Formats: sequence, C-alpha cells, structure tokens
Amino acid sequence: MAGRARVAARELALMSRAAKDATLHALADALDAATDRIVAANAVDLERGRNGGMPASLQDRLVLTPERVTAIADALRDIAALPDPVGEIVRGSTLANGLQIRQLRVPMGVVGMIYEARPNVTVDAAGLGLKSGNAVILRGGSAAADSNRVLVDVMRESLAAHGVNPDAIGLLEGGHDAVRALMTARGLVDLLIPRGGADLINSVVLNSTVPVIETGIGNCHVYVDRAADLDKALAITMNSKTHRPSVCNAAESLLVHESVAPDFLPKALTELAGAGVVLHTDERASAIATEAGVPFAVATDDDFATEFHALEMSVGVVSSLDDALEHVRTYGSGHTEAIVTEDRSAARRWSAEVDAAAVMVNASTRFTDGGEFGFGAEIGISTQKLHARGPMALPELTTTKWIVEGDGHVRV
Repeated sequence: MAGRARVAARELALMSRAAKDATLHALADALDAATDRIVAANAVDLERGRNGGMPASLQDRLVLTPERVTAIADALRDIAALPDPVGEIVRGSTLANGLQIRQLRVPMGVVGMIYEARPNVTVDAAGLGLKSGNAVILRGGSAAADSNRVLVDVMRESLAAHGVNPDAIGLLEGGHDAVRALMTARGLVDLLIPRGGADLINSVVLNSTVPVIETGIGNCHVYVDRAADLDKALAITMNSKTHRPSVCNAAESLLVHESVAPDFLPKALTELAGAGVVLHTDERASAIATEAGVPFAVATDDDFATEFHALEMSVGVVSSLDDALEHVRTYGSGHTEAIVTEDRSAARRWSAEVDAAAVMVNASTRFTDGGEFGFGAEIGISTQKLHARGPMALPELTTTKWIVEGDGHVRV
C-alpha cells in the first residue's frame, strides 16, 4: 500500500491547483450522493458501539447524520477554495555572484494517519492530503470501521472516475501487525500523525521509526482572574466545557482567583451542574459548592491531570496568578489555556508565560480549531514544537526544497 501511495504521491505533486480543486469538488459531490450509503454503514458502527458499552461522548464523535455528511462534504469544498501552498516561494534572493536561490513549498509525499472514532477525520485528512499534493494512508479506529470503509470506497471510486490515481487515498485495515508495519515503514511513509487519546498518541510516538507529529491531548484550563468580568467568565466557562465536551479543545479544568471565588463559583458551579457536568472540586471550591447545594466529588491529582472527554470538570481556587500559572505548568498538556481578565498586565503575563499551542484571552477554549482560525479543515492540533504547532492545515503538510539556478557557476 505504501509503495502504491508513493507512486500516487509523485503524480499528485505535479497536479495543478485547478485539477486538485476540481477533484475535491468531485469528492464532495460523490459523498453527497452516497449519503444514504454512508449513514447506513455508520448505523452499523453505532449499534456495535452501543452494544459494547461505548460512552456517550465517543458516540457523539462517531455518529454521522445526513447533516454531518453534508458538513463533511462542504469541508472539502472549503479546502478547494483555500490557496494552494505547493510552489509558494518561502524566501529567495540573488547572491552577489549572480546565483538565484529560492525556497519552495513542496508536498511531504506519503502521510499516514492513525486515529480513533471520528469518521470526519477520514475525509478531512484525504482532502487536505490531496490539496497539499500528498497521498494518505488512513488507519481509523475499529469503532468506525464500517463508516471509514464506505467513505474511502466512495472517494476512491470518485478519484478513479476522474482520472486520478485512487491510491492517493488508502485505508489500512487489519490488526496490530498492520499498524506496526505502518509505524515502521520508514522510507515509504514520510510522516505519521496520530490523533486520539493519550494511549494511542504515546504508543505511536514511542514505537514509530517514521517521523511523527504529535497531536497531544487537550487538558485545557479556564482561569478566572481577580480582575475578570464575571459575566464574561461565566459565558466562557460554560461554552468551553459544555459546547461539545468530547473534543480536545473543551476545557477540563476551571481555576478561580480566591478574591472572586465567593461571587463567581456559586453561580458557575450551579450552572455547570445544571448542564449535567460532574464536578471534581478542591478543598476551597468544595466548601463553596456545599454552601450552594451543588453536588461534587473531592478532586484528586489524577482528576486535575485528566482529559475527561465528557461532562466532567475539575475546579480549583488559587491564591494568585502565579499559582494559576504553576497549576497549568503542572497539569496542562500544552494544548489551549484561557484567561478571563480585564487586567492587561495579567493577560500579557498569561500569554507570555503559558507554554501552550494556543492561548486565549477573554475567549473560549473552543476556538482552537483550524476551521475557526480560517484554515479550512484541520488534520490535527499539534502540541509539539518542531515543524508545526497548533491547528495543522495545508502549509503544515508541506516541506520545502531549495532551487538554485546559475549560469555555469563553480565554487572557488
């Protein structure tokens, strides 16, 4: 599969933007036309998941309704409308000796994706790969096996019908041996991107010989500063936690400065609990929850370190901005950290001292997203520091090469 993908990648690298965009529109139209087929396959996955006790939060990630299929297809059309990064001149100059040098963006080649129960990733990765001139090998989780198989079949059929090598999109099936083969296909696969829970990501990072971009877990915080507008803080907290709790940019911890905790936490805890959020509170937050009549469990260190992927949240009261920063350094995952404050100096310190891919000032953590940033669909959110950090879209799926043009130049 990787060998065939390399052949397809060489062909994709030579396609014009017009040809790639037309192909993306064709893929989108094919998905729209196959909506009933896709939803039926997804129903099989959902039934298997429910029978196996799949948590509701994972079912939310897995489900494909006709509306979601339309959104997935529209994402391909959005990708088609984006600028093509391939061939962009990153920098260039003419040297004193007359040599002309240019650094150009070029495709990576073959990109592997290992991910869990999110069938929309199958289409997003294929679309971003095609637009950036890369062939993709996709390894989705078993929970979405039927959905992914149909999605890839539909896209490969469309590619073949429009004269594009269908091996530009491949679905890797099989057991652990197949995954191990992908992770060790160095020289055939140029880049591997894991996307999912901590166990999956750690396994890929530790066991791959193929270069990996780590898309880390999202243990995200909202810190309500002593100078916060408490109405803004409540809206941001609720949105960060309850808008879509199963995704990586949902907030998992709430930190509140002790000077505003007596005013803010009774209402915040009541609203969170009313929205179905299970609260894990430290000693001071527990005392306020008790007075407010809000149910809670006493938070442990493990709670503060957990990405819940559900309607659960850890809550702590801190004595200072320094304490909040130290808490984030201890428990944060480097994904997204938000501060709510009207104190610009506090906002500047938070922005400068928090070590994360994205820092929010008076905004929900839910905005860390390629679509929200205007990138179109994203292939993941990188929490590492090499090559790419934050939402990864088209430019992050390219590398560069140097073109040097002379006229018989020799080095002396």
